[in-house]
Amino acid sequence: MGSGGSKYKQPRAIPTKWLPGFAATLPSLTGKVVAITGCTTGTGYVCARECARKGAHVILLNRASSRATAAEDKLRKEAPGAVLTSFECDLTSFASVQKAARAMRTSFESIGIDVLCNNAGVMALADQATGDGFDVQMQTNHLSHFLLTREVFPLLEKAAELRGESRVVNHSSLAARIGKPLDEKYLGKNGGNLGGNGKSYIFGGARWLRYHQTKLANVVFTYALSDRLKAAGKDRIKVLCAAPGLAATNLQVPLFLPVGDLAQCWCSLTICAHHRSLPLPMMGSMTDGSCPSVILQRTAPWPSYTVVFRRTSSQGISSNLRLQASKVDRVYTIDLC
Repeated sequence: MGSGGSKYKQPRAIPTKWLPGFAATLPSLTGKVVAITGCTTGTGYVCARECARKGAHVILLNRASSRATAAEDKLRKEAPGAVLTSFECDLTSFASVQKAARAMRTSFESIGIDVLCNNAGVMALADQATGDGFDVQMQTNHLSHFLLTREVFPLLEKAAELRGESRVVNHSSLAARIGKPLDEKYLGKNGGNLGGNGKSYIFGGARWLRYHQTKLANVVFTYALSDRLKAAGKDRIKVLCAAPGLAATNLQVPLFLPVGDLAQCWCSLTICAHHRSLPLPMMGSMTDGSCPSVILQRTAPWPSYTVVFRRTSSQGISSNLRLQASKVDRVYTIDLC
């Protein structure tokens, strides 16, 4: 999908503040095997780099592309001595996922994998089907990760047997909390017939409802698998779920956003409206390192609010954007006004 004329093509570089100190507290991962989906950029890349620096054998699961090759080259430079293995894994194709899983089982049968990080994801894409017939967001974010977990489960069992524990880490989002309960139609072969695209790009249109469903599915999968493993006496395999909050990654780049700088704050604006906060500084920072804050001014009986977004840049230049928040079946739409 095009960018609609936005100048936002990639997140601006922000100096790392907290990661070095956090990484220093992490234990050695020497002797561990960590598999990560979607690690060409963003959270997946950082996870792969830090695990490699800690001594883990890192399995990179990405679609075949120049980006994947460049990411592996960059990892080897940023983590000298890194032990890396790459397998082609296109999450929009079940056949590709199964092929990657077979290759992993062959290569790591004797030692297993200690961590499967189901990290890759897409956000608010058009209403279209994959070659398998499923919604492109649901297949990429949840169904293929479900399949991958099932296919490499023997490797998780092997690692737990040899080293006492293994784990599955699913990557969800705060968007899991904003929207309707999980609906089975989003999990079926209904790609291209799930509400169209709508006009809202801020947690209000159909594309955002589909994204919400995928992130909620991640959470439900986490709880369900954990419960079943405990019931089966296999609780040495941990199942965890993480939500990164606001992060300056490439996840927002495909979106049609008229104001690229706002790409990092849609989620927080929506959550502010959802919780009726007055006023609320947003955690994190914009892509240019500025410090944003949100003030919700009540303009009519709840849930109507005027949202004033105030941004002060590192150069001391401030700007205001006014947006309108309105409630639609528990989903909050915020549009430029």
